[in-house]
Amino acid sequence: MALEFASKKETFPRYKVFETELAGRPFVVETGKMCGLSNGSCLVRYGETAVLCNVTMSDKPRDGIDFFPLSVDFEEKLYSVGRIPGSFMRREGQPSLPAVLASRLIDRPIRPLFPSDLRNDVVVTCTVMSVDYDCSPEVTAMIGVSACLSYSDIPWAGPIGCMEVGYCDGKIVMNPNQEQKKTSQMDVTVAATMGKVVMIEAGAKEIPDEIMYQGIVEAHEEIKKQVAFINQIVAEIGKPKFEYEHADFNQELFDDIVANFMDEAKAAMDTDDKNVREQRWNAMIDHWHDKYLEQYPDMDKYLEEFTYKFQKKIVKAWLLEGHRVDGRAKNEIRPLAAEVGVLPRVHGSGLFTRGQTQVLSVCTLNTLSAAQKLDTIWEETEKRYMHHYNFPGYSVGEARGARSVNRREKGHGALAERALEPVIPSEEEFPYAIRVVSEVLSSNGSTSQGSICGSTLALMDAGVPIKAPVAGISCGLIQDDDGSFTTFIDIQGVEDFHGEMDFKVAGTKKGITAIQMDLKNDGLSHAIIKEALEITRDARYAILDEIMLPCIAAPRPEVSKYAPKMITVKIDPDKIREVIGKGGSVIQKITAESGAQIDIEDDGTIHIASPNAEACEIAKKMIDTIVFVPEVGSLYYGKVVRILQFGAFVELAPGKDGMVHISKLANHRVAKVEDVINIGDMIWVKVTDIDEKGRVNLSYKDALREIEEKKARGEIVK
Repeated sequence: MALEFASKKETFPRYKVFETELAGRPFVVETGKMCGLSNGSCLVRYGETAVLCNVTMSDKPRDGIDFFPLSVDFEEKLYSVGRIPGSFMRREGQPSLPAVLASRLIDRPIRPLFPSDLRNDVVVTCTVMSVDYDCSPEVTAMIGVSACLSYSDIPWAGPIGCMEVGYCDGKIVMNPNQEQKKTSQMDVTVAATMGKVVMIEAGAKEIPDEIMYQGIVEAHEEIKKQVAFINQIVAEIGKPKFEYEHADFNQELFDDIVANFMDEAKAAMDTDDKNVREQRWNAMIDHWHDKYLEQYPDMDKYLEEFTYKFQKKIVKAWLLEGHRVDGRAKNEIRPLAAEVGVLPRVHGSGLFTRGQTQVLSVCTLNTLSAAQKLDTIWEETEKRYMHHYNFPGYSVGEARGARSVNRREKGHGALAERALEPVIPSEEEFPYAIRVVSEVLSSNGSTSQGSICGSTLALMDAGVPIKAPVAGISCGLIQDDDGSFTTFIDIQGVEDFHGEMDFKVAGTKKGITAIQMDLKNDGLSHAIIKEALEITRDARYAILDEIMLPCIAAPRPEVSKYAPKMITVKIDPDKIREVIGKGGSVIQKITAESGAQIDIEDDGTIHIASPNAEACEIAKKMIDTIVFVPEVGSLYYGKVVRILQFGAFVELAPGKDGMVHISKLANHRVAKVEDVINIGDMIWVKVTDIDEKGRVNLSYKDALREIEEKKARGEIVK
């Protein structure tokens, strides 16, 4: 029986292609062909970068939660760059750090635009399927997600757009290409709605605040075009928004609690000690139980949300009045302390304290072979400077055991790494792999910025010749219903929790090295951004001048005695084979006899490392001997090792000798070599010629003449 295929061919009647231009490159959104069961899906192409974006939402809310369950996954597929994964299974495993950071980058601007009382699970998946390094997959993914959420039936107050900003040759560049990124002085990602900026993520090479602000403003203008483009898509294929089940909340009970317990709540909040605050608040909750539990037996399920809304009400009112929970002025930083050399045997350590926030950073130095190998879709394959951040339960007084590193810890570590990377010396200047670990000892807000300050201290204590010290500070925000706003410096935990912004800025006295902006509102005006940059600049200057530099004014002149000592030598790449030897026999012998570790690069750079400086020198001499090539015209002091009738052989270096012909021993005729020199004599010789077979010809008489001439000129012969 013949099958009839003609009538069953898929024609994709809902397939739509929307095209625009982004920074001079084509940007295409395709819908209606793939992933037909998602709430919203599109394949986004930017240049030759392609990202498949999908958004899905559960039909019913999740029971027993008081938060919005959003999950964002940025999936890097190594086939997108023509690579096979390097793992044993040869398939992608857990997300790499760049993938985690990309997930966080997308999460931060979209999360505040969802309804606060939505309890349905929402999952955002960005699958990177092709990568063109001129066209950022993160930017592509974020715009794609914005388009999916906007035209889908998921309730969301977008759309947003996204741009990368560079600074090349004194000019601001939008979405810089691969070559421009190599020379760019800043790497800024901006996300925004039509009216407000909703996310800033920046790394920079000590960029002045004014240039950073200008770049953000110009990016926002370009983003407005993207938002208009997505609105066109919504107008054509947009779905009606889902009528969701609003989270249960007892407004009547909450209003009654606020009316009856406002004075007690204010008294509980009015302290700079978070433990005292929590004790007072828990005692007040006992009073709520005494008064309301009989009438409202289910009140406990609202307690966390009651606490959040009640505290936010108090904190917001106080901040708008210029009053802070701990009694500080809005531009006042908490008490600070800095200390170095805290741990005796580590290579470098720094303890930074800001109020109840305290971070201990530890620096470890190793050979370049300890650099981290990366298996990602990005160009970077190795990372020499690493920064890790740990946030244990005891830092917030929780009885919580240690678990695997979460996304927040990875993100905070990456932020500190980004802030400090611009001041790390080059490999040529300081041939070490560098790892810094920031241990949060206690947390009451702004631990990521504390880790930046503590890590600067640790690096300087370790003798790392950083270009300039870096300090970090955060800025908060409270907005009134009429649009007026108040910014305040150095936010503590309760202000971060109940405030609307955590604007983190790190930098040197010269300029900004990193920015990370987290929001809980629908975005920031340009005026707020400008003010935040101004007050954080003044604050980081004060931290550097008054606290950090008085603790340690400059990097130590020498690395720790417990750190490996490093010598770098450069040899002819053609000589690498001789140093390694057959099957690695020569380099193994050098390592065994000297006790030093040897790393050889393809360009002939050799790094010699050992805790013992003498071992480094022994290894260097052995390598120098192997690669030694005499230079014509140079003087050498060598040992006579063999005498023949026609001349003598002089050892210039172990295993390297040359011959002095009898005619080159003296200015007069020499009948017998032994009349001038004997075996074992140490003599000066001059290289006169190296023949095509590599044989070195020497002259004793020419060497003596040159030495006499040098002495006559007052020069010292070594």
